[in-house]
Amino acid sequence: MKPIDLHAIKTFPLAERPSKVNLGDLGKLQQSYQAMKPFFENLPHQFGAVSFRKLRDHLLRCQRDKRWAAAAIGGHVIKVGCSPYLIDWMDLGIIKSLAMNGSAAIHDVELAIAGKTSEDVAPQLKKGEFGMAMETAAAFAGAVKTCTTDVGLGNALGRWIDENNCPNKQASVVWQAYRLGVPCTIHVALGTDIVHMHPHVDGAALGLGSMTDFRIICAIVNQMQEGLWLNIGSAVVMPEVFLKAVAVAANLGADLSGLITANMDKEAKYRTRMNVLSRPSAEGIELIGHHEINLPLLHAAVRAELDPSWNNSFPLFH
Repeated sequence: MKPIDLHAIKTFPLAERPSKVNLGDLGKLQQSYQAMKPFFENLPHQFGAVSFRKLRDHLLRCQRDKRWAAAAIGGHVIKVGCSPYLIDWMDLGIIKSLAMNGSAAIHDVELAIAGKTSEDVAPQLKKGEFGMAMETAAAFAGAVKTCTTDVGLGNALGRWIDENNCPNKQASVVWQAYRLGVPCTIHVALGTDIVHMHPHVDGAALGLGSMTDFRIICAIVNQMQEGLWLNIGSAVVMPEVFLKAVAVAANLGADLSGLITANMDKEAKYRTRMNVLSRPSAEGIELIGHHEINLPLLHAAVRAELDPSWNNSFPLFH
């Protein structure tokens, strides 16, 4: 059977699409975190609270000892408004690299372009309009043209946002990583993202950009002895990418002793339990709960231990 011709696809402006998430829904940083320090210390010394403080301490240890702390995220993390906390951690040098699946990148780019994201899938699907916003596909179509064996999709999208001066770029973790020089990698599964439905998004270029990003994440994992891998809200793609990157590092003789892994998600899943917490790590830590609660709390717990003079550079989020 011949592949379907997508050139008859009908698109419409992103501004006209109803979206469930707007800039005003994103979390906001506080002016000071010092008063919260006793709260975290006075949590019960049992189960989840012990894991919570342990993860906080590993993030602080990695910054103090100059060990690599990497975050890998799924799309829901962006949708529920947690970008400001990740941006702040990158700004402070706590998170030294950021990896994401294709849906996270799409939500991030839409926030940068239009200040809104997240379609109401069921009604859009019935109308034949789900995933058909012009600007979202145009961003990926334009960015992938610059992907090479050295320039991955994350860097290319960050540059595209920068060069097109997207009005809400400060809300974008992809652009902030680009601004800071933090490695940002995007790992797509072809056929799973809305931009794959658009004929002008070059699949070969998209694959090249994501393959380059996989090789970049392999280089990162290769140096994660006594580091921290933090998986947030990705149940399948990022745990699989991480396991393969660990396999490459082991094959090349890297020393991954002391590698700590953590998973934060709404529920426990097989791949995160095996591919993140169990197989590759010296210690696995799991925090189950809503991202929009647990991630701001973890961010605040880390911030409460830092010098209060370290302020985020972007007042938009305060």
